[in-house]
Amino acid sequence: QVQLVESGGGLVQAGGSLRLSCAASGSIASINSMDWYRQAPGKQRELVAAITSRGSTNYADSVKGRFTISRDNAKNTVYLQMNSLKPEDTAVYYCHAPVVVTTGRYRVPEVWGQGTLVTVSS
Repeated sequence: QVQLVESGGGLVQAGGSLRLSCAASGSIASINSMDWYRQAPGKQRELVAAITSRGSTNYADSVKGRFTISRDNAKNTVYLQMNSLKPEDTAVYYCHAPVVVTTGRYRVPEVWGQGTLVTVSS
């Protein structure tokens, strides 16, 4: 069984910073892309940032220059450093892996974490 567990959410004032972490566990052989999504109340889930195992990154326009995604492949962990936070960044943040390859060579699709709440006060 493969799991993604997020941590690091919380309440922060506008202009502040938070660092989210997402650790993958289970019989994992490899994970290519790992992403962060978020879902604000009443809105659809949206992609925030993505990173491949080689370190290529992609960001939503709304977070470019403020958020940084990184990963530690040896630990199967992805991070999201969020700076200059704004009230509109308030959302539940989800870690996501489109495909996880297990040691048994199974390809597990669409693995999601349980989410961590980020609240930015004005």
